[in-house]
Amino acid sequence: MSSVATGLVIYSADGTAYVFDPGSLCLELLLTGGPGELSRYEVLHQPDGLAEWLGLSRLRLASEDVRVDAAELHTAHRLRDALWRLGRAAARGEPRRDEDVAEINRVAAAPSLVPQLALAGTSTWRLPATGAQVLSTFARDAVDLFGGRFATRIRECSSPDCYLIFVDTSPSGRRRWCSMETCGNRSKVRALRSRRSAGEASAAAADRTR
Repeated sequence: MSSVATGLVIYSADGTAYVFDPGSLCLELLLTGGPGELSRYEVLHQPDGLAEWLGLSRLRLASEDVRVDAAELHTAHRLRDALWRLGRAAARGEPRRDEDVAEINRVAAAPSLVPQLALAGTSTWRLPATGAQVLSTFARDAVDLFGGRFATRIRECSSPDCYLIFVDTSPSGRRRWCSMETCGNRSKVRALRSRRSAGEASAAAADRTR
C-alpha cells in the first residue's frame, strides 16, 4: 500500500543490480515478462509463480496468503499483454486498442483486494485473497493511471536497448531513463565518447590543413 517502499530489484544487460520503480502498481506487472520478444523474461510459468512474485511487488503479499489457479494465471498473462500495448501506445502517442481497454475493464470488474486498518495504525489487506482479487487490483490501478492525470506522462526508456515503461512523476516532466544508474549513465558515457571522437576528428582534420 502507499506506506510501503516501492521499486523492484532488476538486472541490467551487464548484470548490474539496481532498483527500478515504474511509478505505478500496474506497470510493475510488466516486469514479469510479456508478449513476443519479451517472452524470454517470463517468470509467471505456474500459478505459484504469480503468488511468489507478489511478494516482490509493492503489494508485498506473502505467497501463502494468495490462492492462484490456472485460469487466473491465464488472466494475468492477458492483462499484462494488454498493459504492454496500452503503455507503449501512451508513450508513443498512438491510439489505444478497443480490445485492450476491454480487457482492463473486464478484469477490474471483479472484486479487488480489501484494505484494512491494523491496530498499529498501518494499513494491510484482508487475507487470504484470490488471484482474481489481486488482478482486479492491478487492473483498477491501470484505470486510474490511463484515465488519470498522469496518462500523458507514461514513458518508454530512451535507451535503444531498453524496453522498460514508467510513469514520469518528476516536477519537470522530462525524465527519459528507467534509471540514471544504468541507462542514463550509459547514455552520458556514449555522448561523452562521441564528443571526444568528434573533437579528435576535428583536430586531426585541422592538422592536415596546416
